[in-house]
Amino acid sequence: MFTDRREAGRLLAQHLEEFSGKDSVVLALPRGGVPVAAEICAAIGAPLGLLPVRKIGLPGQSELAVGAIARHNKEARDINADILAATGLGEDEIKTLTERARQELEVRTRKLLPDGAALLDPKGKTAILVDDGIATGATMRAAIEAMRLEGAREVIVAVPVGAPDVVADMAKRVDKIVCPSQPRPFRSVGEHYLQFGQVEDEEVRQTLDQFNRRQQ
Repeated sequence: MFTDRREAGRLLAQHLEEFSGKDSVVLALPRGGVPVAAEICAAIGAPLGLLPVRKIGLPGQSELAVGAIARHNKEARDINADILAATGLGEDEIKTLTERARQELEVRTRKLLPDGAALLDPKGKTAILVDDGIATGATMRAAIEAMRLEGAREVIVAVPVGAPDVVADMAKRVDKIVCPSQPRPFRSVGEHYLQFGQVEDEEVRQTLDQFNRRQQ
């Protein structure tokens, strides 16, 4: 049980000390991953950036992800085959849902990035992907694929808590995964935090702006 996302980030930082002083970038999945990632950056001295992701939600069940897209300089998409098979969605329907998610992602990204801020370039670097937890893993799988497309030297996933089976599958996709809490049964990310309020857009902008000023 974590007090809040900041405490969880400080715990994760202890497992990432090997990347201190190295050519690494920390990329947070918005919005919940930002305060977690900020603590990691403060501890290991790496720059903080945003990795925009968006679930591809089912009509009428937007929280049930048929997949996700991640857009850095290039776009990656992950589709949940099990959900796809269960719903019977066709390719045209998936394209329509993906386009809707893409438009929502563009709007959200413009709102979250501070004025003048750009996405960090992970090419040739260690990309440390951070979120406040992993449930289905859809958004993180899309984020991983985006980093591969961007030419990251290695991809690390760091999350405080996750569903054990999803974490095990994700470990096969990355160079290293750090997830200190993997409870069974796993029901939701939020139940493992005492304080799990929504991270507001302004907090995201302020945090990114704070680290941008440090790097100048």
